[in-house]
Amino acid sequence: MGFLLRLLARLPFLFIAGQLYGAAAVGRFASALVIVELLALVCSIGEKRGLAQRLADGKEADPAGLIADAMLVALVLSGVAAAALYFVPAPLFPSGIYSDLDVWIVLAIPGYALTEIVLAAQAYRYDIATTVRARAVVEPWTISLLAGVFFYVGPLRESGLAMAYLASIYAGLATALWSYIRSYGLPRQWSPHPVRLWRMTARAIPLAVADAIEWGTRRLDIFILGLFAGPVAVGIYYMAQQVASLPQKLKTSFEPILGPVITARLKEKDYAAIARQVCQVGFWIVAAQAGIALALGIPGEALMGLFGKGGEFVPGTGALAFLLMAEVVAATAVVAEAALVYVARLRNLWVSIGTIVLQGLLTVVLMVIIGRVDFAQPESADYYRAAAAAGALMLALGVASLVKATMLGRILGHPINNWRWPLLWACAAAVVVGQIAILLPEWMELAFGIPAILAAYGWVIWTRGFGPEDRVLFRRRLQDDDKPA
Repeated sequence: MGFLLRLLARLPFLFIAGQLYGAAAVGRFASALVIVELLALVCSIGEKRGLAQRLADGKEADPAGLIADAMLVALVLSGVAAAALYFVPAPLFPSGIYSDLDVWIVLAIPGYALTEIVLAAQAYRYDIATTVRARAVVEPWTISLLAGVFFYVGPLRESGLAMAYLASIYAGLATALWSYIRSYGLPRQWSPHPVRLWRMTARAIPLAVADAIEWGTRRLDIFILGLFAGPVAVGIYYMAQQVASLPQKLKTSFEPILGPVITARLKEKDYAAIARQVCQVGFWIVAAQAGIALALGIPGEALMGLFGKGGEFVPGTGALAFLLMAEVVAATAVVAEAALVYVARLRNLWVSIGTIVLQGLLTVVLMVIIGRVDFAQPESADYYRAAAAAGALMLALGVASLVKATMLGRILGHPINNWRWPLLWACAAAVVVGQIAILLPEWMELAFGIPAILAAYGWVIWTRGFGPEDRVLFRRRLQDDDKPA
């Protein structure tokens, strides 16, 4: 449900940003967003996944005090990062084009970092509803509504996207804090101690870096593309990336619950159960992401045409196709990493570093090759660069999935494999339906084609791909939800 809410809420923002602000403004916003969210994730010191283990290990201590330690460190680090970027904004805007208000987007760094920690604390107590409210309702609808309003406010028009984003981050934080205070209350007899805070931070560094690298693999392409291409190409690529990241948001729906479940099994040393959990959830994610990727990718040209005037974003269709495939091949690495961060933190870190280095090298090489090709229309080079950046990401994530799944399988003593043959049959059914859909007028292709592709794919997956154990878990969950509190 949270994923569907995110899907519905994100689309209006993409439409407003493309139709009202245009590709160049979207490109400037995207370039700044890369640095802001990366630094915010680093400043949260890996607590998005590490907090569950700290709380599990420190049950005798006041949990609110343990969380307050993390929030204090995050607030200090993010304050320093925001101040540095405010006075030296060049990394935010590689093109050198920005307004005075655009720079204030750095204030989102503390808000984003604190929200990550608060939501992780709620997830430890199996409160996923707060994450859904903050991330799937409040944040996306706030940015969508305010982006539309600010466009018609003279002083804010040029920086409307940045200001709307800033407001959405703090709206999400306020939503998360409301539930957090009701759940944990304020810390009792808490006083920060430098030695304790340092030990906590040092322990969290490998996980924080792994988080930043995993997230960075989805943003490095925008950063490199901004160095080789102009804001328009970056804006087109960002729009394709936002559409392609809709399947990725489904994966995040499983993240809050996977951490606590895995840490509980680790205490029992039940490695077989961890392997089964990873494989089962991995298949669910791969199956769902593949279906959504096909539903969005087959009518990709019509979909990209929605987000701008005069087909401004249609040249991003090639990038969209590669990005959607990248989300599917990355699912195995993401689910395997959910366990690796607890059983092989440093080795997982090195694999993550290798992944982002490989992606960077592939992207730069492809950018250089395209730069040496003569195109009849100069702007065509930027469109090819966008597709090449997406292709490099797909290859790097595919390698990471193979390596991480193999490594986790050896550690647990049980193979990690998310593949089931019905995936192939479901994809074939979706492609057949999709080829019929693209023959329709564009509005019918989107209105009827996407649901038809999803229906054909979903029917095959449910009847052929899901076994009795999968169906029992889904039905049990539905029955639990129907029980009175």
